[in-house]
Amino acid sequence: MTDFELHFDQSGSGTPLLLIHGFPFDNRSWEGQLKALSRPAHVLAPDLPGFGDSPAGEPPYTMERYAEDCVAVLDGLDITEPVVVGGLSMGGYIALAFVRHFPERVAGLLLASTRPGADSEEGKANRDKAIADVKANGVAALVEGMHPKLLAPSTYETKPEVAARLKGIMLNASEAGVVGALQAMRDRPDATEELAQIEVPALVIHGEEDGVIPISEAEDMAAALPYAELVRVADAGHLPNMEQPQVFNEAVEAFLGRI
Repeated sequence: MTDFELHFDQSGSGTPLLLIHGFPFDNRSWEGQLKALSRPAHVLAPDLPGFGDSPAGEPPYTMERYAEDCVAVLDGLDITEPVVVGGLSMGGYIALAFVRHFPERVAGLLLASTRPGADSEEGKANRDKAIADVKANGVAALVEGMHPKLLAPSTYETKPEVAARLKGIMLNASEAGVVGALQAMRDRPDATEELAQIEVPALVIHGEEDGVIPISEAEDMAAALPYAELVRVADAGHLPNMEQPQVFNEAVEAFLGRI
């Protein structure tokens, strides 16, 4: 369990909706959801350790530890009822760890731009290379390599302000947070076989032009979940919540209405 308090933003007073950001972002990536979803939900968006305004804490990091940190946020707010747990990309890995370790606290699951599988051996090696690169050259080197791959080509062309906003968020990440998250992603367990045992409603949202995780993986994940709906977001890459916030928010609001 965390020995410090994570920074978080919140809005609304409806169904508790925990939104866990991806890598290497912070909760500002959820700005388009905090206000828009505040009518149907009590939206909670923490900064994970070492990102945004949350201190890094002591390593090592794991998906389970991140999930415990998120539970600590809920406990600090005396939220004891089951919540809808949402995560994008790495946040999805954490959401799956959350439902694995705290199933009684989950009313629904939102999985955006993510996958259940573990890293391949090649993927693990690439994580190690990224760790070495960040330690040698700083976070900016990682951002320069990642940023051009995250959004749909049309987003870079027609919504340059979204691309610029995302880059600014990424550059704000701390080296300790980035290295810890890379290690945690490298070592995360494979959750594929656990999907069939998840008994809560699930919403899988994926950009049709995601160049990081193919949409075919989202299709397979949604098919493996007993009570899942898949929403494909056109003209969106790895961050559909930022690229097409209206489509994303309407899907989430409809999902909340069904829970």
